[in-house]
Amino acid sequence: MDIIMHEIRNAKIAEIIADELVIRTPDDALNLLGNLYYQGYDKIILHGKNIIPDFFDLKTGLAGEILQKFSQYRMPLVIVDDFSMYKSRSLKDFIYESNKGKHINFLGSTDDALMND
Repeated sequence: MDIIMHEIRNAKIAEIIADELVIRTPDDALNLLGNLYYQGYDKIILHGKNIIPDFFDLKTGLAGEILQKFSQYRMPLVIVDDFSMYKSRSLKDFIYESNKGKHINFLGSTDDALMND
C-alpha cells in the first residue's frame, strides 16, 4: 500500500494506492483512519477495488459499520469508483444521499474528489 499526499487549501489528503484489499473489516477501516489521522491527514481517498466487495451489498451491514468509523472520528472519506456497475437501487440511493453531504462521498475519479474539497 502506498499513500499519495495531495495538498489543497492547507488540507492534507491521503490517496490510498494498492493492488490488494485494504479494508476487509470495520477494524481495518479504524486502523487506516487512525494511522492517517496521526500522520496529519485531513481526508482520505480510497478506491473501490480496495474495499471488500461485500461493502457494496448493503444487506451485509458492512458499509454502515465501516462508514460509521469515519463519521464517528470525523475523518472525511471519498470512495472513488465507477458506481454504474452496481445495479442495486438501495445502493444507488445510499450513494445519492451520502453525496449530499461533505463527509462521505462516492465519486467517479480522484480529480473529482480533489475538486470536491
